[in-house]
Amino acid sequence: MMTENPFLKESPLPYQLPPFDRIKDSDYRPAFEAGMGEQLREVATIAHNPEAVDFENTFVALECSGQLLERVSSVFYSLNQCNTNDEMQKIETEMAPKLAAHRDAILLDPALYARIDSLYRGRESLKLNAESMQLIERVHTQFVRAGASLPDEEQLRTLNRQISSLITQFKQNVLKATKASAVVVNSADELQGLSNVQIGAAAQAAEARDLKGKWLITLQNTTNQPLLAQLKDRELRERLFRASIERGSSGDADNTPVIAQLVKLRAERAALLGYPNHASYHLADESAQTTQAVLKMLSDIVPVALARAKADAAEMQKLIDSDAAASGTKRFTLQPWDWPYYAEQLRRARYDFDQSQVAPYFELHRVLHDGVFYAAHELYGLTFKESTDLPVYHSDVRVFEVFDADGTPLALFLADYFARDNKAGGGWMNNYVKQSQLFKLKPVVANHLNIPKPQAGQPALLTFEEVTMLFHEFGHAIHGMLSNVRYPRLSGLAVPLDFLEYPSQYNEMWAREPAVLRHFARHYETGEPMPQALLDKVLAGQKFGQGYATTEYVAAAMLDQSWHQISVAQAPAAKDVAAFEAAALHKSGLDYPTVPPRYRSTYFSHIFANAYSSGYYAYLWSEVLARDTGEWFRLHGGLTRANGDILRAKVLSRGRSADPDKLFQDFYGHAPDIRPLLEYRGLTEKSPRGDDMRAARMAQLRGPK
Repeated sequence: MMTENPFLKESPLPYQLPPFDRIKDSDYRPAFEAGMGEQLREVATIAHNPEAVDFENTFVALECSGQLLERVSSVFYSLNQCNTNDEMQKIETEMAPKLAAHRDAILLDPALYARIDSLYRGRESLKLNAESMQLIERVHTQFVRAGASLPDEEQLRTLNRQISSLITQFKQNVLKATKASAVVVNSADELQGLSNVQIGAAAQAAEARDLKGKWLITLQNTTNQPLLAQLKDRELRERLFRASIERGSSGDADNTPVIAQLVKLRAERAALLGYPNHASYHLADESAQTTQAVLKMLSDIVPVALARAKADAAEMQKLIDSDAAASGTKRFTLQPWDWPYYAEQLRRARYDFDQSQVAPYFELHRVLHDGVFYAAHELYGLTFKESTDLPVYHSDVRVFEVFDADGTPLALFLADYFARDNKAGGGWMNNYVKQSQLFKLKPVVANHLNIPKPQAGQPALLTFEEVTMLFHEFGHAIHGMLSNVRYPRLSGLAVPLDFLEYPSQYNEMWAREPAVLRHFARHYETGEPMPQALLDKVLAGQKFGQGYATTEYVAAAMLDQSWHQISVAQAPAAKDVAAFEAAALHKSGLDYPTVPPRYRSTYFSHIFANAYSSGYYAYLWSEVLARDTGEWFRLHGGLTRANGDILRAKVLSRGRSADPDKLFQDFYGHAPDIRPLLEYRGLTEKSPRGDDMRAARMAQLRGPK
């Protein structure tokens, strides 16, 4: 059977695209087992090589190991996130501790570490190029942080297996709870405020679950649900909000005991490795480096964001009171399930437009082609050609071949934008194939969103927030597609988390760029451009609501830090998840119930099921770099190939072939500045004098292009 396994050999398809049409669930287990066995044999050969240790027979040989395991892992974990089933989740549960043990078998191999450490200590005498030196430093750091220098690593191996299993359990509970918490609606009257397309999508979702004659509102991964902004029925808004916020806190998908055990074990592991807590361990290898730096950045933002949120809340309360007086109904106090609805009313009052006016101009296909792809062409010279003859894992997936400015093939891009019950919430990017000069591989990357799928024949009309997310995730894709490094370990997105979000958040700016927005904002029926007056209102309205958006984000980031700054001695006090969360929000000054955290702990997958444990702050840290980059573009002439090529050469193509802080400063010319971020979010007024000073400084630093 293994001879027929599609993972056994490199894919024969263009760009080594996985042969999705040949992959069966039964292929994964034997491929994982064979891949782990193969890599252990390869590593043993490296570790016990009788020849003198050198860069090629140690570091390059290690880079070349595990290719079968890489092939099956990249496909399995990508599909398990976007197109899972019961069998795949069983495999994930079974493989999680085995893969953790496999990683430990390599990272804690004393003979292998001895070779790595000896070369690391004598690296200056090797006369290697900068990227090869970076490889030595990254590999050595990875081994040390994994515990390779510990005298006894058995306890560490046990902790890693347990943590891996808990992460899997948390992730599967979130998927189960999110599906089970979808809100059933019995009467179309309750759906007033939604468009016909949205009501049709809810009917289609109900029909998919055999709920005939009903409507189903499925949940997004965040606390706030998009439809709260439109639903007029206050009782349904409350039901939808409570379904969202109570996920994973009870029943057979209860994540509270998982969280308590997970933070305890992470604290124990950090202590074993010599750190006071998990956050200190994690941040030591990030740009931020310390918990103090992260807390200072977050704390500095809190009063500004909270003040703006409370000011908006006061205006919304006036709207509620005015409506109650006009209709003779009972007055009520603004609640979290009311905020999105009245925020939309306030936005409409301030800027004189609502979502129903804007949505017809944001049709998915046009936004992708005439917005996302157009900006990439103008900046980097890329062109995109859709391919319909390559296999995909679901009929919703589209495949595009990407060509560089000179016409040479560059990458494959997979677009998977519609929500499904067996798909994780939110948006993300993943690699199926990483770019590598060593293996002569071009990248295969994918973007995923959770846009409600319209009924057959109906357009997929987006909110401006969804348009922004489309650009955001494509920023990650660009980072992967433009990678041009030798070693796969340093390729594309192999950067610190607080740098990883920088290219994606930078790319969001092009959704607001008037030249790009005018290019894609056209009516889906007539092709007419969005009227200039409405376009101006959309752009002006983007700073609205940033008090709420920033507050909910910082609250979640503070929760993350609170959970992961727990020491071993403090861990028992965190068993009551709800009480711990409430205390953490109170301590940080963010116990403002009208604006709940973007994620509550029980469905905070970023930190309990993904790589962002104690790293959720990274979005804000990275956004400082992103908005500085926006400022750089503004001062250098905006959307031009010359500017795009500079960013590509100095940042986007470099992966982690150099220290990320150095890459940014080489591009920007000096250290990051937080003011452009505050101005972009509308949390501070733009200073003309500050503009003049920055322009003068940039003129000094720009030099020849």
